[in-house]
Amino acid sequence: MPMKSIHQQLLDNLTTSVILLNDQLFIQYMNPAAEMLLQASLRRLQGKAIQDWLVFNEDDLILLRDALKTMHPYSKREARLMNAMGQESLIDYSVNVSPNIGLMLEIQARDRLMRIEREEELLTRHATARSLVRGLAHEIKNPLGGIRGAAQLLERELADEELHDYTRVIIDEADRLRNLVDRLLGPHKLPKLESVNVHAILERVCSLVRAESEERIQLTRDYDPSIPEFSGDKEQLIQAILNIVRNAMQAMHESATEQPSITLRTRALRQMTLGTERHRLVCSIEIIDNGPGIPEELLSSIFYPMVTGRAEGSGLGLSIAQSIINRHQGLIECTTEPGNTRFQLLIPLEQSHENNR
Repeated sequence: MPMKSIHQQLLDNLTTSVILLNDQLFIQYMNPAAEMLLQASLRRLQGKAIQDWLVFNEDDLILLRDALKTMHPYSKREARLMNAMGQESLIDYSVNVSPNIGLMLEIQARDRLMRIEREEELLTRHATARSLVRGLAHEIKNPLGGIRGAAQLLERELADEELHDYTRVIIDEADRLRNLVDRLLGPHKLPKLESVNVHAILERVCSLVRAESEERIQLTRDYDPSIPEFSGDKEQLIQAILNIVRNAMQAMHESATEQPSITLRTRALRQMTLGTERHRLVCSIEIIDNGPGIPEELLSSIFYPMVTGRAEGSGLGLSIAQSIINRHQGLIECTTEPGNTRFQLLIPLEQSHENNR
């Protein structure tokens, strides 16, 4: 294989963004990681000035021009850059200069590293909580079965029909606790994989929401029609999305939100890292509401079972939703502020079919 082809492959597979500029600071080359950072292709930006797409402050531009004159490399940490689409990134970057090559920018997006760390922590915490719940459920269900069986035997021995009311209370409460434990454990079955269309799933959720809210909530759809079908469990995915949407509906109702609205947005994201795995293509589903937001003290634990900020809430909806998306090798993230709460469901479009997580 020619050396040039090897070098090209190495650059194309780097997670670090590499941008090559000439002596006029015009873009000559970008690797795929840089295309992702700048949200534009090399074909579109080749021959254009870097400052036309990335918003540098004046000091940064002076440093770049000085590097061309002095031929001295330098690095900068925790710089903030904004592309022409208004998307801001926190980055570290290094500048190297070669008389034959030009000026080469190596950019490492710190946002991405911080996101990977946050996602790993989220997945670890959720897995720990699920293990704890499984152990607790086992310890609860065993004595519950004994209590229920003893109450049934006692009911048969009691001649007085009026006393049956008490044994019936014991049986009903044992059943209620058993059902609660089953709900804590989430879906019992592994996903039943079939080819699913994310927009058909969202449309099903929309029809349910319209019926439940009696059309008092404004629903906005912002779909990316290019997202392909993928392997998933349609019913479980509907349940996960519906749990999040219902939480939003209930929060807006309890806070008497004026003109309540929910936006459902889909996008195809490329070269995404979820936890420790990098995926070529990921389906992003955003559920955005204009409700009161989630209290800051609850935000880090909202996916734990029995955690809720509502007096009437069970604290199980988000935990179950996270479990379902985890079983599809994805995860759910949340950002919130008053008037704008955003849940983002990330599901790989190319799954390994190891759905036993």
